[in-house]
Amino acid sequence: MFGISVSLSFLLLFCVLLALTFEFINGFHDTANAVATVIYTHALKPGTAVIWSGIWNFIGVNIGGIAVAIGIVNLLPVEALTDTNIQHNLAMVMALLITAIIWNIGTWYLGIPCSSSHALIGSITGVSLAFIMLPGNHDITLSWHKVAEAGLSLIISPIIGFVAAMLFMQVFNKTVTNKAIFKEAPAKKAPPLWIRSLLILSSTFVSFSHGSNDGQKGVGLMMIILIAIVPMKFSLNMTKDPAQLRHRVDNLMRLTSAVDGAKLTPVEKGAWDRIRINLDSLNQRMVGVSSFKQIGASGLMNTRKDILILSKQSALLKNHLSESGRNVVTKKWISDFSEQTKEIRIYTEYSPWWVIFMISIALGLGTMIGWKRIVVTIGEKIGKTNLNYAQGTIANLIAAGTISASSGFGLPVSTTHVLSSGIAGSMVSGNGMKNLQTKTITSIAIAWIITIPATVLMAGLLFLLFRVMLG
Repeated sequence: MFGISVSLSFLLLFCVLLALTFEFINGFHDTANAVATVIYTHALKPGTAVIWSGIWNFIGVNIGGIAVAIGIVNLLPVEALTDTNIQHNLAMVMALLITAIIWNIGTWYLGIPCSSSHALIGSITGVSLAFIMLPGNHDITLSWHKVAEAGLSLIISPIIGFVAAMLFMQVFNKTVTNKAIFKEAPAKKAPPLWIRSLLILSSTFVSFSHGSNDGQKGVGLMMIILIAIVPMKFSLNMTKDPAQLRHRVDNLMRLTSAVDGAKLTPVEKGAWDRIRINLDSLNQRMVGVSSFKQIGASGLMNTRKDILILSKQSALLKNHLSESGRNVVTKKWISDFSEQTKEIRIYTEYSPWWVIFMISIALGLGTMIGWKRIVVTIGEKIGKTNLNYAQGTIANLIAAGTISASSGFGLPVSTTHVLSSGIAGSMVSGNGMKNLQTKTITSIAIAWIITIPATVLMAGLLFLLFRVMLG
């Protein structure tokens, strides 16, 4: 398989199965939230609802792009994913996969609407920190700005969901004249057709947006596995023409004369020195190359490393130069250099079609089971009154809108927490905080708070353990 040994092929297959398991669990763990409102209000029967949601999750993964997936891959330090020791890479991959899966299954079993996104990001951060703590790695830095972006997205999105749902519920109360939508769902009786249509459409939107965001996390996870274990095939996008990379590198080399010798601040000089080192390395490696196979596995890994560091330092230099107000270089130079570095990222920011397809299948199938525990929590245990039609519709629309906007920015969010906070916001509107069930809200909040530190610790320790075991 992929030209690697039998034992390594087995381990690769095992890790791929773990990644698909994570996405399968993500399906029944998170997407239960997407079907919770239509099942609880009897807008759709459970079997129909989960199959419908599974289909739209599948569609969401396939047409949602890979911006979030690339963000997940870039959470790891560049050096962690360009380690030429495959055993070390296996230790990293297995640690983050096993941690995320254990946490997801545990919280699902307890019926707690916990975030798969938190679990995955915590796991990646844990192995990253453990990697940095190893001897000889202390000068490596975590991509803190990427971690901060993901963290802020996970923190802010539930707040947006809560406030927006509360405000929209007030608007509904004042503008919707047909009060049937504010009634609690009667037992085993479908709502009127117009209400039913609103619930189904809004739930479909949640399923689609969930696929386009959470499905991408699975794609990112799969790419981490493939790059780490089979660098010869997946370090770079092998379908792209190396001659085009050579052309871009030549353009960058010509542009460097505008900055060489210029007076730079220490931060700018540090970024520029890194740019020159990696650009020179990339330039020398690509001389006379007509096929990426010519440069070997280590060469591919180092090419990937050069491109990623070049891109990162170019962005840093661009920000400093454009904000400094000094005429070190012209705006055109900044624009041209930035554009050329952006162009070469197509060699590292990609995913094969079959990876996206496999993840979409796993997520879609996972949607079709395991929904019942979370549905009861969403419908009956967040508010002291049971969910009504308006609350379900508003929570769905707010959750789907927030998730879709986050996907557009390439940021991960938690479907679980956005929808749960939307339900809570709709329950509070008009009735105040007294309408919330303190026990459920507390358990969700505790899970929200402890997931990242717990998964960081678990993944870090497992990484160190597996690294020793695998040599």
